[in-house]
Amino acid sequence: MSLNNFPPLLIGERFRIVSPDQHFPPSARIDLIMSRGAFGSGEHETTASCLNLLSTLPALRNARVLDLGSGTGVLALAALKLGAAHAVCVDIEADAVATARLNGHRNDLSDRLTHIHGTLNHVDSRDFDLILANIYGDILVAVAPSLVDRAQPGATLLLSGILWEDNFPVRQCYERLGCTVIANRMLSEFSSVILHAPL
Repeated sequence: MSLNNFPPLLIGERFRIVSPDQHFPPSARIDLIMSRGAFGSGEHETTASCLNLLSTLPALRNARVLDLGSGTGVLALAALKLGAAHAVCVDIEADAVATARLNGHRNDLSDRLTHIHGTLNHVDSRDFDLILANIYGDILVAVAPSLVDRAQPGATLLLSGILWEDNFPVRQCYERLGCTVIANRMLSEFSSVILHAPL
């Protein structure tokens, strides 16, 4: 089976990840057209958790989104299909940026995406309504002040990729910066945390 020839992947109650090389009957789910690859197309438990949590967030309509460590862009694409206005995808891997750009095109969302090959330091905006970061806990701690600085007051931060042993240090770090923990989901090895930025 080729990378782009796989059965639909159902995520939670809302999303269906489908291959760009196959056609499937319409469904009530939101389709995300993705290539399967090294940068996360939905199979990993942290990505699936983020997609599940994204579908529960209120007030995504017209939101400005930052996706740090965006990989294939799957989380940014999901946020856009849930009503966000624009997403900035940032990744240090050139191949990931190229993949996210291609997936944006496949989902007819290129005009609502900005791609940055680099780090958080390359992001100038300070007005994001939703920040997504599915990366390791030690990186989340290292970038915490800069990440919170890029959030609108009261913005939502969805952090994942956090190993169990890093869950408390990550939460504590962001709470010290004035964030409020809204949800803390423990997975089989990793965890996901939703916070609100300080007002």
